[in-house]
Amino acid sequence: MTVLVTGGAGYIGSHMVWDLLDAGEEVVVLDRLSTGFDWAVAPEAKLVVGEISDQPLVERIIQEHGVHEIIHFAGSIVVPESVADPLGYYLNNTVASRALIESAVRTGVKHFIFSSTAAVYGSPRQMPVDETQTPAPESPYGTSKWMTELMLCDTAAAHPLTFAVLRYFNVAGADPKGRTGQSTKGATHLIKVASETALGKRPFLEVYGTDYDTADGTCVRDYIHVSDLAAAHRQALRYLREGGASLIANCGYGHGYSVLEVLDTVRKVVGHDFDVRVAGRRAGDASAIVADASLARGTLGWEPVHDDLERIVEHAFAWEAHLARRNAR
Repeated sequence: MTVLVTGGAGYIGSHMVWDLLDAGEEVVVLDRLSTGFDWAVAPEAKLVVGEISDQPLVERIIQEHGVHEIIHFAGSIVVPESVADPLGYYLNNTVASRALIESAVRTGVKHFIFSSTAAVYGSPRQMPVDETQTPAPESPYGTSKWMTELMLCDTAAAHPLTFAVLRYFNVAGADPKGRTGQSTKGATHLIKVASETALGKRPFLEVYGTDYDTADGTCVRDYIHVSDLAAAHRQALRYLREGGASLIANCGYGHGYSVLEVLDTVRKVVGHDFDVRVAGRRAGDASAIVADASLARGTLGWEPVHDDLERIVEHAFAWEAHLARRNAR
């Protein structure tokens, strides 16, 4: 059996590929390389450059490689960008995912794992937020992901396909072995941006809003190490293979840090200060969101091992320093 990883040349996808290979799985990657990199794909995996909406290509990959499972990461992920370009997000995230799901059904794929987001909750009524809360996304990004979740639910009710939807909270860090990390140019992830600023790759960092209803006025997020997230997908794959029913589960640690707390941690790790400036709020940003991930822990048997903000920052900064050396060659 071979696992198809869409978006496997990107940040989270490339970590997933390494995790699967470490576990002895056969892997084929489909990525259009719009934000990913061919060098980020583990050499043991087969890389196909193309679109997930190219159904003849997708179905040929599935048939030629004996794919029984798909782990779907491909998509656009920037909340403010989705506000400015909603139709682009619905095309790239929702319409393209519909084509991929249809190809999975046509070719008899058994299991489908989908990369969703905590953005589907919008501003939760209570925290930590669990999966029983009705989604109320506040951005086209969150809506585009929720629409794909709905398509999977309806498809699984009509066809012999089981799925796991994992709703990510704020993913950060890098592979502890230094094999891959967040490499996208112009990325908006706070810890990456702070690491770039600390290394002089950016002249300053902007804090988007200091007037939120939080302890220090800045947004609070639940930061999860990317390697723990990859492990959650592998556990979801095992669960589905063992006959588990389709499910939707949060992936986070259950506690949050404000923007200013994260920046203080970055300063501690790098050993020096850097230029931080205050800007206005960004459209689509919720003030605070923290996960209740008891379902993933209990049902999938997921046991995070990197639940430490300082460690997350250390791994992210080490990867950023590696990129600086790599790009200087």
